[in-house]
Amino acid sequence: MEINLISDTVTKPTQGMLEAMMNAKVGDDVFKADPTVNLLQEKVADMFGMEAALFFPSGTMANQTAIKIHTQPGDRMFCDKWAHVYNYEGGGAAFNAGVTSCLIDGDRGMFTAEQLESLVGGRNDIHTPYSRLVCVENTTNKGGGACWDFEELQKIQKVAKSNDLTYHLDGARLFNALVAKNETPKQYGELFDTISVCLSKGLGAPVGSVLVGSKTHIEKALRVRKLFGGGMRQAGFLAAAGIYALDNQVERLAEDHQKAKEIGKILESCSYVKKVESIETNIVIFYVNDSIKPDDFMKKMADKGVLLISMGEGKIRIVTHLDYTDEMHDKLLQELKSF
Repeated sequence: MEINLISDTVTKPTQGMLEAMMNAKVGDDVFKADPTVNLLQEKVADMFGMEAALFFPSGTMANQTAIKIHTQPGDRMFCDKWAHVYNYEGGGAAFNAGVTSCLIDGDRGMFTAEQLESLVGGRNDIHTPYSRLVCVENTTNKGGGACWDFEELQKIQKVAKSNDLTYHLDGARLFNALVAKNETPKQYGELFDTISVCLSKGLGAPVGSVLVGSKTHIEKALRVRKLFGGGMRQAGFLAAAGIYALDNQVERLAEDHQKAKEIGKILESCSYVKKVESIETNIVIFYVNDSIKPDDFMKKMADKGVLLISMGEGKIRIVTHLDYTDEMHDKLLQELKSF
């Protein structure tokens, strides 16, 4: 039995999702003629209380499009030093939009309004870039699935507004945060200019993310998506999976969170583990003792059929997900105890 805990992107569609995909009504989405894509976009826009939405083949493309529509080359974007838009999108912010990134030294991928305010400035100084955009990521990937404090996000919005900055949320795992913190999509829709939400992580769809925002922002995004090569044809087969995921696979994220916390408790009891990061959602990050090389630990676990991933700096990551069964969970806990 292979236990793949590299990411929550490794899931396969459930039987119900496959049936929804096969029965989807489709058309050519490049001509806005795919009824299922249109339905998904309307559904997500309504869910967040925002004017419009656009379906993308990936979260990276959705984020990069947001950065592109909010900035001009040479502008400055603010984000945490661990932000996905900076670390894991291939340098796209610089390549696609020509922006420079001001990295904030936050905690587990989360910075404060006070930190942002101390860095914003120089709008009238020809030596510095124009400050244009603030990006936050919820939950934080490199921060171990940490959830932002909503009041802090509100404070950051005030700083952004007072400095004429647009405010984008990389919500790749936002639904994990919503379930963990008992929050609603509309709370976030009222706060941000644009939000990207991923359907292919914890929600279990095979492909796709959605960008939500104002009609003006989404009209611009449509052109940029075309520029990036993201125009899909009969994409309704994929959109149907996203609709099914939103209707059936949100609340069950709590199960992933519970399993992650149980894994964390076992790791904390293991003598070979140096540290386990705080666990709020479905990501577990831990460090083994200095006498063990992380790569060696992962190799030995792989030999036992357990696949994990490194995040650098000694971090080993475990991600629980839809396809991680109770049987797999029991086996993993035993393997960790007996390592």
